[in-house]
Amino acid sequence: MAATLFSNLILANSDGGLIFAFEQSTLPGKVVLGVLFLGSVFSWSVMMSKLLTLRVAKRQREMFLDLFRQDRQPLRLYAEGLTFDGAPVFAVYEAGCVELSYQLLGSTELDETFAARLETAGRITPSQMRVVAVALERAVGESSLKLESQMIVLATAVSGAPFVGLLGTVWGVMETFADVAKAGSASLAAMAPGVSAALITTVTGLLVAIPAMFGYNYLVTSVRGMIVEMDNFAAELTSAFEHRYVDHRPESSEGRRN
Repeated sequence: MAATLFSNLILANSDGGLIFAFEQSTLPGKVVLGVLFLGSVFSWSVMMSKLLTLRVAKRQREMFLDLFRQDRQPLRLYAEGLTFDGAPVFAVYEAGCVELSYQLLGSTELDETFAARLETAGRITPSQMRVVAVALERAVGESSLKLESQMIVLATAVSGAPFVGLLGTVWGVMETFADVAKAGSASLAAMAPGVSAALITTVTGLLVAIPAMFGYNYLVTSVRGMIVEMDNFAAELTSAFEHRYVDHRPESSEGRRN
């Protein structure tokens, strides 16, 4: 897609204006164009991969939440061994279930006896539940970092590409004026090719930055929304665990001594 963008850039003007500017570019200008081309390739790759990741995550999330909310057995999906790859909320759910299983049973082994052992297990204390809540918070943080990974590439393209293009333009204009000074005469015909070649880097920088800006804004909004959903689900799961598996009765003095 990035290659197509730059091909369209070169071929957009049927009169050859952009092609002429590219042909007149000096070596530094072509180096700048190459850097911008690589930046466009990376930014479009990140945008496409992130869009696909978010699409899969939303689809898997909906499937998981529909099944999770069908009954009041918060460990049922975990006990059945169901997986929803790509759904951050499921990663949070799985981390909470693993820690809760350890607190309830002293083991995280998931086998055919898991359901039976769970039925005979007692309830955990509020202090043990706090450990489970910490595991959920940690899972939310880890999933958030995964969702936000590689976003720095788009942020760099948005903020850096125009400056890189401007650098190429300033460099090209400087060389043009230097050539005019060496020639000892200034004319539009002498300056126009150099100025045209210098300006193409700024145009290219903007063509890299503008799509990256729109993609970055959309992805940031989507990722933040997904992080809020994970926080809300972690709170919902904590409430479900506390309601079913936590003993809130005060401990006896004998129990406290022990």
